[in-house]
Amino acid sequence: MSNEMGVRLVHNLTHPSDLIIDLAGGPQLARAIIAAHRRSHLQAACQGGWGREAATLIVSGWPVDNTDSPVEFFGRCRESLVPGGCVAVLLPHGDVVLPVDVVAATKRVGLAYLQHIVAADRPPRRGQHTQLDIHTDVLILTRSTDQAQAGGGDV
Repeated sequence: MSNEMGVRLVHNLTHPSDLIIDLAGGPQLARAIIAAHRRSHLQAACQGGWGREAATLIVSGWPVDNTDSPVEFFGRCRESLVPGGCVAVLLPHGDVVLPVDVVAATKRVGLAYLQHIVAADRPPRRGQHTQLDIHTDVLILTRSTDQAQAGGGDV
């Protein structure tokens, strides 16, 4: 994830008083959280300490390096979110199966697909046909505020 992507996630998906859980590898999100004066459970969250307070945003790389199944991991994310909160899943670009796997697991726990962001290194230029150097795919999932959807499915 680039520094710019970290800033956009923090600024677009949270307010100053919101809590962010950082499960992403690297310092980019931590820098954005600090610069925006947000509250967070930074890298300590990777060691299992997600805290008791519900967060507005959870950011994680994928696949995760823990023993949880995808359904268990996203179930834990859903339980740690406020209603309307988001989970941003950073996917390595180029694997077309990973987004499908993530969405299938999240549907089972009551997280809904919100947005797919594709981050590129350079913007396209008018009149030139060049391929973009895509470096990050980000799936944004949300915890529905609808009680009927909140039950999800079988976990």
